[in-house]
Parts: sequence; C-alpha cells; structure tokens
Amino acid sequence: MRRSFLVLLFLFFLPACGSGDERGETPSQTQARYTSHIEEQPMTQDPNPDHSPGGEQTNTQPDTAIFAGGCFWCIEAVFERIDGVLSVESGYAGGDVAFPSYEEVCRGSTGHAEVARISFDPDVVRYEELLDVFWQAHDPTTLNRQGGDVGTQYRSAIFCTSEQQLLTAKDSRDGAQSSFSDPIVTEIGKLDTFYPADAYHQDYYRRNRNAPYCQVVISPKLKKLKLE
Repeated sequence: MRRSFLVLLFLFFLPACGSGDERGETPSQTQARYTSHIEEQPMTQDPNPDHSPGGEQTNTQPDTAIFAGGCFWCIEAVFERIDGVLSVESGYAGGDVAFPSYEEVCRGSTGHAEVARISFDPDVVRYEELLDVFWQAHDPTTLNRQGGDVGTQYRSAIFCTSEQQLLTAKDSRDGAQSSFSDPIVTEIGKLDTFYPADAYHQDYYRRNRNAPYCQVVISPKLKKLKLE
C-alpha cells in the first residue's frame, strides 16, 4: 500500500524510478550502475556545520547506524539534525531481492524496509543516544505501519553492523519499553546489504519543505522533537 492520498498526488510529479528496462538499460547495466553507487559513491556530507561542534576534528573513525521507522524521508530529516551525525542516506535493507527499485519496495514485494544509513562521530554522539532518538522519532509498537504509511516496507527495524550493536539495540529496546503501553514490535537483526535510494530521495525534506508530505508529516514530527 502506498503513502496517503496527499503523497500520491505529489509523487505523481516526481521523476519515475522504474526498472532498468524503462531506463533503456539491460539488467546487467542496471546492476553495474547500482553496484558502482554502493561501493564508490561517498555519502553526501551534511551541510549543517553545527553537527560538528566548534568545527573540531577527531581521530575517531565514523561509525554507522541503520534504522527503519516508516518513511525514510522522516528518519533522514530527524537524524540530519542530531549533533555528531556526519551524514544520512536513505535506502533499503532487510529484503531478499538484489538491487530493488523504489517502485518494487513501495509494492512491498521485495521484503525491504525503507531505512536511513547514518554515519556518526562516536566521540560526539554514542550509538545508545541515537537509539534514544530513534524510539522517540516513531511509534515502535505499530506493526508494519507508521501513520498513513502501511506495509512491511514501513516496519520498525534496526539493522546492526556488529555484535555489539546487536546487544546494545536489544538492551535499548528493553529499556524503552517502559515508555510505551503496547509492546515494542521493532525487528532487531544483522545488516545484510544496504541499497541506496535514488538521488531525488536524498535530503528530501531539506529540498522539498513545501511538499504536502513534508508539511503534514515531517515538519510536525521535527517540531515535536524540538529539532525545528
């Protein structure tokens, strides 16, 4: 099921993100382009200098968190505003189809969730603190749904990149349960493969603040979290 009626109206005017055949590519060309993007294209650096307080440089290697909590436009917009976050990239994880398109994920036919891949400086913000924001940024008690976004692609999930993240995420979930009257249904597991979404999905809220979905869903969420 697609997003709400307002979103469908707006998406009508967006460029199609169809399959390789619709782009005039062969399947092998599509896979080559996708693989090149995954392995070689750097994540877009967040333009907000406040995410690195005082412009200080550290020697610590960036770490990565991957969260799913409904539409990836929402998760991306939230975490772009957290101190210590270096960059955020929208994409897909948790499915069983290689190189999924946005259309395929929207149909719920690939098993993927819409996710945000978050690169952060652990000297400035800890993984545990990002998890605290994650629980506040969505409703982890609704199965395969966030508001009007319904389907497995909008499920709540944490994709961990290490055993330590896996343990930390589970401990954080247990601690967060007391804040909710219903059971948390968030999936927690190891990341298999992250597939980046098309370019027009990246920094979506920052570039499309006046879009209906941004005005109705994302802006109120940011205000509630005191991030805007």
